[in-house]
Amino acid sequence: VQLQASGGGLVQPGGSLRLSCAASGFEFDNYAIGWFRQAPRSRRETISCISNDSGTIYYLDSVKGRFTVSRDNAKNTAYLQMNNLEPEDTAVYYCAKSLSRYHCAINNGMDYWGKGTQVTVSS
Repeated sequence: VQLQASGGGLVQPGGSLRLSCAASGFEFDNYAIGWFRQAPRSRRETISCISNDSGTIYYLDSVKGRFTVSRDNAKNTAYLQMNNLEPEDTAVYYCAKSLSRYHCAINNGMDYWGKGTQVTVSS
């Protein structure tokens, strides 16, 4: 099982980035995918979760209205569109496979994690 997040970079406040999570080695359309981030000196937090069929979606309050999660099961890829980025969004972003079809639980609910991609929001 492999997951690889990509698409990070340096962007000015108010800018946009689209992260991709390419997955392989498991039946992608059977599991929820979660997006997480960890800023320096902070705990890893759950940003978003999308169920296997895209029918159940969760967002962290601070990203609602700015971030949009999606997935393309035919391409085994999940996406996180991030708009109106703020300096507080600076972090390493990770995607992970859930043990569940519907939910993402950061503590013991995700069994495979991809390497992160750095997002830096700065002028």
